Amino acid sequence: MSLIVKICGLSTPATLDVALEAGADMVGFVFFPPSPRHLDLSLARELGARVKGRAGKVALTVDADDATLGNIVETLRPDLLQLHGKETVARIRDIKQKFGLPVMKAMGVETAADLASLPGYATVADRILFDARAPKEATRPGGLGMPFDWHLLENLALGIPFMLSGGLSAANIQDAVRITRAGGVDVSSGVESAPGVKDADLIRDFVRAARAADSVSPA
Repeated sequence: MSLIVKICGLSTPATLDVALEAGADMVGFVFFPPSPRHLDLSLARELGARVKGRAGKVALTVDADDATLGNIVETLRPDLLQLHGKETVARIRDIKQKFGLPVMKAMGVETAADLASLPGYATVADRILFDARAPKEATRPGGLGMPFDWHLLENLALGIPFMLSGGLSAANIQDAVRITRAGGVDVSSGVESAPGVKDADLIRDFVRAARAADSVSPA
């Protein structure tokens, strides 16, 4: 199966169009006010309609309540919910039952100890997204442009698909895929010229590099 490429934190029609035209498999939209990539619902409706089935729509939330999730689902009509907070296994199960959508649970990683909760999440989530664990002083759990030790994921036997995030760019994507054998990659700050400002050339370069990495990664 070919590598899934996700461009996250899209917030303008122009950069969304670039991601779609470059061949991104998933496009991510952030619903978390502390993030510079946060969308209000009116813009989310406009961007979501613009996708027109050309890629999977992913809604990123952080410990959102049911009312917030309901508004997002109604507005964006996402194909996947990305839960980037401290959601428990029980909470993920509840969200899936309520909204009938697949869920990707993000996990922050710094050391092997951060993977201890992985078996529980793997029983309920449809995908796992591994990201660098945010420092304690951070105001948001992801999108910080920091990588982690990819060797922590070597020979990972998870049973469900997983994606890799955290400090990815066109320059390091080949090593990241080779080491982790991730089934997908997710980039946000790595294709920005400033926090929250996507760069068209960087988006194109990243998708191109991810496709090249996929073609040389071991089977």
